[in-house]
Amino acid sequence: MKKSIKIVAPATVANVGCGFDVMGFALPYPNDELVIKLGHHKGVRIHNHTPYPLPNTVMSNCAGRAAHAYLSAIGRKDLGVTIHIHRKIKPGSGIGSSAASAVAAVKGIQLLLGRNDSEQTLLQYCMQGEQAASGAMHADNVAPSLMGGFVLVRSHAPLDVISVPCPTNLFCTLVHPNIEVKTAAARQMIGQSISLRNATAQWGNVGALIAGLYTSNYALIGRAVHDTVAEPLRAQLIPGYRTLKATVMKAGALCCNISGSGPSVFALSTNESTACAIGKVMSHQFQQQNIECRTYVSTIHQQGAAVY
Repeated sequence: MKKSIKIVAPATVANVGCGFDVMGFALPYPNDELVIKLGHHKGVRIHNHTPYPLPNTVMSNCAGRAAHAYLSAIGRKDLGVTIHIHRKIKPGSGIGSSAASAVAAVKGIQLLLGRNDSEQTLLQYCMQGEQAASGAMHADNVAPSLMGGFVLVRSHAPLDVISVPCPTNLFCTLVHPNIEVKTAAARQMIGQSISLRNATAQWGNVGALIAGLYTSNYALIGRAVHDTVAEPLRAQLIPGYRTLKATVMKAGALCCNISGSGPSVFALSTNESTACAIGKVMSHQFQQQNIECRTYVSTIHQQGAAVY
């Protein structure tokens, strides 16, 4: 049995417009890096090596809670596990910071112990870590962070996650403005019910997006990434969002929407040059409001959590 392991888990874009809580995809960067060590003590310990204030109690920390849930489930609460968090995804960024830490913790422990649990099994414990940050158990961030690629969460009870193929030259431009949106607060904005009109529109878009991904129909993908549930409410959390979206669409994007609960914004396009041009437009829009931001351009990342 190994005594320590270094593992990285990628950032993710969740919801993808129409797929609230049920769709997401992985990005090659940024990512969260965890060093996990086995020791002679009993239980889970957390050490934060990032500039961000993270909960230091096990059950309040997303990595700690996920690790505790996994160890409890496999009957190994006797183990001493120390988790060193080197988080590179800023909390509250809307690109799965809590999910990546939870995924890295569970996957790292699994590899240390030499177990062969399925990804669907591991996701159950990763979701418990996600709950520590958002107050809800959902898999649209943890699933792509663990599995890589584009995923559809057909059901949470029982958990049923499906990998969805996507065009190799589908590019994502993501801009993270230097503002923070708390996931739990953003979820509270939506409430517990939506109108039948919005629901049917959302269902149609989810089906269309899946069809577009399978058939590489870019125009259909662009039309389908439309959100009638979360975006209309969460747009107010991102300064100048509607102007930014209109400008990005004029720059050649297939679509533009909020990543997860925000404040990060993503756009999809069909080639790298357009994706880079969109990134400049997006960053310029935030800079005009004196908001610093970081831009990432990539294809959909097919690699999930892995040993570093």
